[in-house]
Amino acid sequence: MSDLLDAGERLGRDELAALQLERLRATLHHAYDNVPFYRESFDKAGVRPEDCRSLTDLARFPFTAKTDLREQYPFGMFAVDRSEIRRIHASSGTTGRPTVVGYTERDLDTWADVVARSIRAAGGRPGHRVHVAYGYGLFTGGLGAHYGAERLGCTVIPASGGMTARQVQLIQDFEPDVIMVTPSYMLTLLDEFERQGVDPRGTSLKVGIFGAEPWTEEMRREIEERFAIDAVDIYGLSEVMGPGVAQECVETKDGLHIWEDHFLPEIVDPVTGEVLPDGEEGELVFTSLTKEAMPVVRYRTRDLTRLLPGTARVFRRMEKVTGRSDDMVILRGVNLFPTQIEEIVLRTPAVAPHFQLRLTREGRLDALTVRAEARPGATPEQRAEAARVIAAAVKDGIGVSVAVEVVDPETLERSVGKIKRIVDLRDRA
Repeated sequence: MSDLLDAGERLGRDELAALQLERLRATLHHAYDNVPFYRESFDKAGVRPEDCRSLTDLARFPFTAKTDLREQYPFGMFAVDRSEIRRIHASSGTTGRPTVVGYTERDLDTWADVVARSIRAAGGRPGHRVHVAYGYGLFTGGLGAHYGAERLGCTVIPASGGMTARQVQLIQDFEPDVIMVTPSYMLTLLDEFERQGVDPRGTSLKVGIFGAEPWTEEMRREIEERFAIDAVDIYGLSEVMGPGVAQECVETKDGLHIWEDHFLPEIVDPVTGEVLPDGEEGELVFTSLTKEAMPVVRYRTRDLTRLLPGTARVFRRMEKVTGRSDDMVILRGVNLFPTQIEEIVLRTPAVAPHFQLRLTREGRLDALTVRAEARPGATPEQRAEAARVIAAAVKDGIGVSVAVEVVDPETLERSVGKIKRIVDLRDRA
């Protein structure tokens, strides 16, 4: 195994800490000197880059939030002249202005390197064919996976998202070894294989690398059993880089190793912002260590997880994201996360792992309806029983009463392979 590791993966913890501090101090100076937002933010907090003398000093510096990035739209967060920008990506902007990120030529090289490292950790090897079913375009998933696979020496099949029946045909014809896609769309592909009468366990696929949305161990088991592959998690977000910030190793499947030579993680209390020790759950915060075009300092991801010691690699691990601090639903005094509903839906016969939570207000009380897609061929009786089972499991396991609707397959709206998990229809007037 050691002969497959790159130089960064061979570092000892002391060597890594020294490299992190060197890169952190350079990043803070780069951000302060070249991004007016950071200069103003640091000055307001009473700190300067030279105040960072140890990794723990990072806690003295202010956070960066997604709202900050949106307020600097489009290019206010860039730290280099626009002539040095080689690519621009952006979020969808469904809840406001999109967040725009830029990359220099060196940034693109770094991104390709960390994604190549991720694919290798997942079990991909030079010469493998990689079917990329993430969306291409301003979304970072498709192109991030694409260039990382090429950097590793793989053959890329740039399928992008959508056209599900055609994707199934391409997988049969081109015989890829690896697929990179959202986990929810992978299950859509599985349903399409079965609809066409093709055994998904008989494909050439060996590894599935799934990201862009939280998913559970139950979903992993379903994908691995129905497809006879290794299903591993990849993590990233466009504000920090894109896919390839952290990766689950196929030999352990015990959480995602963060590539800490490029991205420095912290866990903070979502309410107070206090830094929490490793092992405690809280909100994941990242500081980039090697980005040129758009360094980020203490970026609040809103993802909830905890940091653990490394196992398959020297780098620390983050547990699978359990939810988002901004996705938490407080229903009649009970905290509820979409992943809790997902676990229940996944173990319920006759429904697919595609669901949506719809919040409404009935009088003075909030109400929640779980809408889950039926599996193809499910009878009305099976749908009714599934709705009863889900409602009972939510009541027993989470402690709140919800309505459940089992809708037709492919009814719920999808975007870049993902279903919007929460739809808030409450009148806020």
